[in-house]
Amino acid sequence: MISADFYAILPEVVLALYAMAALLGAVYTGKDEVTGTLTWATVAVFVGIAAWIGLSDPTDTPAFGGMFIDDPFAQFAKVVILLGAAAVLAMSADYMARRGLARFEFPLIAALAVVGMMVMVSAGDLMSLYMGLELQSLSLYILAAFRRDSVKSTEAGLKYFVLGALSSGLLLYGASLTYGFTGTTLFSGIIETIQGGHISVGLLFGLVLMITGLAFKVSAVPFHMWTDVYEGSPTPVTAFFATAPKMAAMGLFARVVFDAFGAAVGDWSQVIAVIALLSMLVGSIAGIGQRNIKRLMAYSSIAHMGFALVGLAAGSEAGLKAMLIYMAIYVTMSVGVFAFILSMEKDGAPITEIDALNLYSKKEPVKALAMLVLLFSLAGVPPMLGFFAKYGVLVAAVNSGLTWLAVGGVIASVIGAFYYLRIVYYMYFGTETEGLETPMVPAQWVLLMAAALVMVVGVLNLFGIEGAAALAAEVLAR
Repeated sequence: MISADFYAILPEVVLALYAMAALLGAVYTGKDEVTGTLTWATVAVFVGIAAWIGLSDPTDTPAFGGMFIDDPFAQFAKVVILLGAAAVLAMSADYMARRGLARFEFPLIAALAVVGMMVMVSAGDLMSLYMGLELQSLSLYILAAFRRDSVKSTEAGLKYFVLGALSSGLLLYGASLTYGFTGTTLFSGIIETIQGGHISVGLLFGLVLMITGLAFKVSAVPFHMWTDVYEGSPTPVTAFFATAPKMAAMGLFARVVFDAFGAAVGDWSQVIAVIALLSMLVGSIAGIGQRNIKRLMAYSSIAHMGFALVGLAAGSEAGLKAMLIYMAIYVTMSVGVFAFILSMEKDGAPITEIDALNLYSKKEPVKALAMLVLLFSLAGVPPMLGFFAKYGVLVAAVNSGLTWLAVGGVIASVIGAFYYLRIVYYMYFGTETEGLETPMVPAQWVLLMAAALVMVVGVLNLFGIEGAAALAAEVLAR
């Protein structure tokens, strides 16, 4: 029924229409003079659609012949994506204006990227998967090179584009092999052809190539080489990369392996487990030598995506639930940390070196305490929420017989704790330096404090997301 199909995709349609209408309106009016208004309007639209999706009942019926799926899993991922994107835009508005980067295209390209992300997590077909993925990717390529007068930003955009095209090609080749050996592009059709766990060699190649393409999107080792884009991109863009797209890519990853290849868990679980282990170790070890906080967060993201993949590698409902909770907590932590990074400056110029944080706690004790909480949570120090996020995915791995992976995760967590705790050491016990200023607009201050508070208070009941994650996992893993 056309009306039911349209209702399932209505949030995406509304957001796409808003982005296109706002784009036309900005072009024919004040252009960059309306950037601030457009930014806050986009934030309001994101929050409004997140509330709409979160409070509505999912249709739980595949739309457009199975190409689009509106279920509790998609709803959970979309709410995290929309709120994460809204937070990044809100805390970036002042930064973009002060750095001469206030362009009306920024919030609208971000909105189109979010449309792609929403399609990704609802994809029920190889074609809709690729459509959503490319809409997101093309938007992110533009955002990476948004600072047109910066060589670093231009290099970041070009590097991301070239490597992204390579990963998309691998994913597309895997999808074509999958179609060739199953005769269908629908996930429901693919899983029917491999009932009983038997999978042909050709289809296995297709699966591996698709995993390769998806691993690139979550910056998992050894497909993490594009993550240096974090340093070259404008800091608000880096913050955007570290939040909503990660949730979208992990959601798509889970959708593909469970919805399309759920009958062959043994074939993809070990592959993802190895990628997860390498990501945790490389992200933790390589981050030790980083002095630039944006590069440090890049390697931190590699390690954290490794932990999220541990939950996915478990191949169970419990593992999927742990992964969803982990991603929600990771997005919250990233928002808080980048709200602080956006405020770091000296004589009006942005600073990204961690040495500048020496004895910062004497100047700004409240902000330093908030950062301490967030860094402890990223490191997985109890009783912060980040500890329970890691504990959840590691327990799921052990229960699925992947004890070696859980042990590797514990080792990687201990190693990675070094570079988080080093920043805390600088803030509280370092050598005093002059010049670091962290002026914050209300949005940045509120998001920093709220993220830190969530990491402490959230241990009580996870603000109710545990039930939503359990329902989402149950639907996808059935």
